[in-house]
Amino acid sequence: MVVEQARRQFTVDEYERMGAAGILAEDDRVELLDGEIVEMTPIGPRHASCVDRLNRLLVIGLGDRAIVRVQNPARVAFRSQPQPDLLVARPRNDFYALSHPTPDDILLVVEVAETSGAFDRDVKAPLYARAGIRELWVVDGPSAEVVLHRGPVSGRYADVRTVGRGGQLTPEAFGDLVLSVADLVGEG
Repeated sequence: MVVEQARRQFTVDEYERMGAAGILAEDDRVELLDGEIVEMTPIGPRHASCVDRLNRLLVIGLGDRAIVRVQNPARVAFRSQPQPDLLVARPRNDFYALSHPTPDDILLVVEVAETSGAFDRDVKAPLYARAGIRELWVVDGPSAEVVLHRGPVSGRYADVRTVGRGGQLTPEAFGDLVLSVADLVGEG
């Protein structure tokens, strides 16, 4: 007889208290996804370069119209506080000093996938869709493509398409900002 072990799921509040108590150190590379504390993959140089490049493009392109957050938490559900590579949030005077952005604040999430493509597609994309995050980009470094996810419906994105190196992207919330995939992923 096989008995499945029960798993203890944590809330965002419990997770944050673990950090405050020192159970989770500030430099631990973990995030809370659907109640489970998950280790994040290490950041390699290509991944870091892509995040830096995209951060620069978004900050320059959006100016004061949004806050671009890099690898910082977002409180997307009662039991989920991921740390996306980039997040574009509505501007707030306190720059989210009093609370992390919630789905109502989030205009775009970007995950950079050097080695985590399947995880971003199979775990994180449905999590963001269930939370009602209206747009997600998964930048696939090895293939030099961006998988664009829009229109969350019933825990999945209704519009999912791939844009290759020669293509361009425009965030739904900022129709005047056009970014080339080649600029995001860098030289091939």
